Amino acid sequence: MSSIYDAIKQDHDNHRALMKKIADTSGDSAERTQAWNEFYYDIKSHAAAEEETFYSKLMTKTWGQDSARHSVEEHAELDDLLEELNEMDMASPGWLNKFHKLEHDYNHHMDEEEDEIFGRAKEVIDESEIKNYGEKFLERKKKEMKLVDEKKKDSLED
Repeated sequence: MSSIYDAIKQDHDNHRALMKKIADTSGDSAERTQAWNEFYYDIKSHAAAEEETFYSKLMTKTWGQDSARHSVEEHAELDDLLEELNEMDMASPGWLNKFHKLEHDYNHHMDEEEDEIFGRAKEVIDESEIKNYGEKFLERKKKEMKLVDEKKKDSLED
């Protein structure tokens, strides 16, 4: 049974590895496409699950409201970049430039969560209040993964 902090950190570590893998590939290769698709689906479901479990709890605390709102705003900005990249040709120089912006912004976001928000959250949210939130996060993430897939299929049919 992992804590919410461990579950989120484990996803972050996976996202960092996937971004490195994407950056180390070139053009519209099968390797880049596979890594991008894995990253895209995982980060979309991660952000939604994080907002619905961790950030919704953090917003119930006076200190947590501003931090949670800030992070949710960053999620929206990152989501815009993800969608732009998803529509672009991976072989174009513009794709890689935009990807590097996403990589920079997302690394900043993850570092901020892990270095600042987690520490403060541990101070204001008693462990008993978020017991089993790691499992709730992972369960919600699975549901969100299906929703992301449905949205993508719907957009392709339009």
